[in-house]
Amino acid sequence: MEGRLHLDWTIITADMNEPIPVTVVVPVKNEAKNLPGCLAKLTRFAKVYVVDSGSDDGTPDVAEQYGAEIVQFRWDGQFPKKRNWFLENYELQTDWVLFIDADEFVGDDFCDEVNAAVQSDQHVGYWLTFHNWFMGKLLRYGDPFSKLALFRPDAGRYERIDEDRWSHLDMEIHEHPVLQGTVGTIRSPIDHDDRRGLESYIDKHNEYSSWEAKRYLALGPPGSPAWSALAPRQRLKYRKVERWWFPLAYFLVSLIVKRGFLDGRAGFAFARFKARYFWNIRMKIRERRK
Repeated sequence: MEGRLHLDWTIITADMNEPIPVTVVVPVKNEAKNLPGCLAKLTRFAKVYVVDSGSDDGTPDVAEQYGAEIVQFRWDGQFPKKRNWFLENYELQTDWVLFIDADEFVGDDFCDEVNAAVQSDQHVGYWLTFHNWFMGKLLRYGDPFSKLALFRPDAGRYERIDEDRWSHLDMEIHEHPVLQGTVGTIRSPIDHDDRRGLESYIDKHNEYSSWEAKRYLALGPPGSPAWSALAPRQRLKYRKVERWWFPLAYFLVSLIVKRGFLDGRAGFAFARFKARYFWNIRMKIRERRK
C-alpha cells in the first residue's frame, strides 16, 4: 500500500556526521566507467556492498578504491537471483537496505531525505524518483521513472518469478519487492545516467526485451495466478504489449502529452527508443509463438 511521506524535519536531530543507518547494495557487471561516480556519492551511508558478477573491466578494483566491500556472485540459473541472494546470505547491520545501480547517482538532498525517512518508522519501504539523462542531456519531461528500492528486509523480498528454465539475466530487472506494510516516496530525485553511451543502452535494452517477452509468455493468460503479483504498471504494460498500436501510443504520450518534445532532440530520441523497446518485445513474443 502506497502513501505519501510526511515528516516533521524539525524532529530529525541526527548529527550530519553520523552515518545514515542504511546498507547500500550496488549490483554490477563491467561497470568500471559508471561506478566511480556512483560510489563517490554514497559515503554518508553506514555500509556499501558491490555485488559483482565476474567483471573483467576492473570493476572490483574501482570498488576497492572507494572503500566498498566486494561480493562475488555466480548465478546457477535458479532462484534466487542477485538481490534476493544477497539478502538471504548476508546479515545486515542496519534495518534498511537501498539497492542502487551503478548508473544511478544520489545527491545530498536525497541522502538527507532518506536519513529522515528511515528514522521516522512511518513506512516499511519507499519508491525512489529519478531524473533521466540521455545522450548527455537531462530530460525534464517525458515518461518519469521510479522504482521501489529502499525498504526494510524484514518486511519482504523481491518477487519470485519461476524463470529457472528461460531467464538469461542473473539479476532482478523488472521485479519489485513485495512488502508487508505501507510504502512512501522519496521525492528528492536520483540522477540516472549511463555513462557507457548509446551502444550500451541499446545492448542492455535488447537483453531486457528478450527477458520481457519470455516472462510474458510464462505468465499465461490474463487472470492467471502469476498476474496477481504484478505491479499495476506492469499489469497495464503486459495487457497492451501485443497490441500493434501500443509502441506508437507510448511514443505519442511520452513526446506530446508528457511534453517530451521540450527536451529537444534527446527527448525525441528517448521516446523513440522506448517505443522501439516495446515493439521489440511484441515481435519477440510473436516469434516465440511460431
